[in-house]
Amino acid sequence: MNPTLADKIARAPKAELHIHIEGSLEPELIFALAKRNGVQLAYDSIDALRAAYAFTDLQSFLDIYYAGASVLLHEQDFYDMTMAYVERALADHVTHTEIFFDPQTHTERGVPIETVVAGIERALADGEKRGLTSKLILCFLRHLSEDDALATFDEAQPLFDKYAHRLIGVGLDSSERGHPPSKFERVFAKARERGLKLVAHAGEEGPPSYVYEALDLLKVDRVDHGVRSIEDAALVARLADSRIALTVCPLSNIKLCVFDDMAKHTLKDLLDQGVAVMINSDDPAYFGGYVNANYFAIVDALKLTDHEAYTLLRNSLEASFVTEQERAAMIARLDTYWKQ
Repeated sequence: MNPTLADKIARAPKAELHIHIEGSLEPELIFALAKRNGVQLAYDSIDALRAAYAFTDLQSFLDIYYAGASVLLHEQDFYDMTMAYVERALADHVTHTEIFFDPQTHTERGVPIETVVAGIERALADGEKRGLTSKLILCFLRHLSEDDALATFDEAQPLFDKYAHRLIGVGLDSSERGHPPSKFERVFAKARERGLKLVAHAGEEGPPSYVYEALDLLKVDRVDHGVRSIEDAALVARLADSRIALTVCPLSNIKLCVFDDMAKHTLKDLLDQGVAVMINSDDPAYFGGYVNANYFAIVDALKLTDHEAYTLLRNSLEASFVTEQERAAMIARLDTYWKQ
């Protein structure tokens, strides 16, 4: 990769719109929190835990992911985890982020949603003082029932009021296979009635039909992953025409065996056909890199040009859930930087 372009990307102002905050929990912090909270882990060392990060598919990753989250018990734990991500995002010149969190991962362990959101919010507020604007998206675990999601949504109602400045949407994550978006039509309808932004994971391990369901049944504003959309020409044309963004996570796609080689990634084909693809890190503690590392990997493997790299960066800003005024300011800042 051209070192000049790599440096240019590294320092460029950018948005990250697909980051699971629990997936930014590095092994060192997992062990520190386990010690602080008296949680017994299945691994006897940081190295042993890292060695377990050899995933064959999404489910093999999720098993480790939920085990790691078991150390999160108190508001300060969620603050510490989120603040560690804030530091890394700032280092990568992320100026705006929209963070996913999974309340059901915590409530089933007896941790109240209020505790989760209060800790994350405090860290994001501190990040904002340092130039990182942010939003928060509550995600439902698709391997659980829709009734469970509806109960979670009802339980979260006071938080959508209290943290309206930050908590602006709902999403859908966890195991995609066998859990189509249609399973969650009712809870997404309730969120839509409330005026919340809507996103859903679709078309990563699941087929293009899942992307159609996310668009037509859930009526999402963005699709998370969506890389298998390339298999359906009509879907690609629709995504390009509607400018509904795909929040692509290259290192995650390799780590979870969606592609066996970065050179086979569909991102450039989607980009060439006018789809609003953009780059994110997904679960960076587990997949080997934060957002800049994802840019470097995909730009290098697909031999992307200066203009294509700029387009990815701009797409991240255009797809953000911010006001038109805020979006225009972010794009102007990127344009000024890129021309220099």
